[in-house]
Amino acid sequence: MVVGRSQRMAGWATSTSSILKSKDKMASQTKEDKYSVILPTYNERRNLPIMVWLLARTFDQQQLDWEVIIVDDNSPDGTLQVAEELQRLYGPHRIILRPRAGKLGLGTAYMHGLTTCTGTFTIIMDADFSHHPKYLPTFIALQRAHGLDIVTGSRYRPGGGVHGWDFKRKLVSRGANMLTYILLDPGVSDVTGSFRLYRTSILRELIEKTTSKGYVFQMEIIVRARSMGCKIGEVPITFIDRLYGDSKLGKDEILGFVNGLWKLFWTV
Repeated sequence: MVVGRSQRMAGWATSTSSILKSKDKMASQTKEDKYSVILPTYNERRNLPIMVWLLARTFDQQQLDWEVIIVDDNSPDGTLQVAEELQRLYGPHRIILRPRAGKLGLGTAYMHGLTTCTGTFTIIMDADFSHHPKYLPTFIALQRAHGLDIVTGSRYRPGGGVHGWDFKRKLVSRGANMLTYILLDPGVSDVTGSFRLYRTSILRELIEKTTSKGYVFQMEIIVRARSMGCKIGEVPITFIDRLYGDSKLGKDEILGFVNGLWKLFWTV
């Protein structure tokens, strides 16, 4: 059957209209998205103002709604006082303070911050410039393009890397990731990384199921996410060891990781 020119034009118009409507719907959905950043801090007085400024600039350049939730564990260097100044500067709708009485662990810091998140998506990252905000537009673009539940930064994807670690630290990190990959098949190349974007509803569900509180928290979250069937993507990043201050990874965190890996092997 030969289709007339008018019929073809009508079909094209209908198809184009559907595509435009679909794009408009996606645009309106992404316009309404809000991004919550949880920053656990301990002795980050020098890093925090620069980090918050970079986050604000990144989100504002992308015309995105945002908030930063600072969870400070009673830093003796005055980090909380700096955070209070930042709140006065940017406004309480942008900078939310969730101080705690002492060092209670990274996993519980995320849980504490999550209770006040109002964003559609939640970003967890370090405040010490190990994770640079410049990667966030790529995280967000990947999530939107594929409807992902989680986007995680990877030091071990092509294009990623580590700067500032000695051989021993690199060996520990690589070994932990390889062992996890062999035993648990997490589906990502970097299970111990802590630079991630989550759909907030998914993160809340994952945290309810997660029992780890320390260094192993990141691994358990990603392993449980895969077992739940979450859609996960990776972005190669360069991890830079902290700009100011000392690294906080110690023997307790490493032992906790090994114990957590063993536990997950038998339970997930």
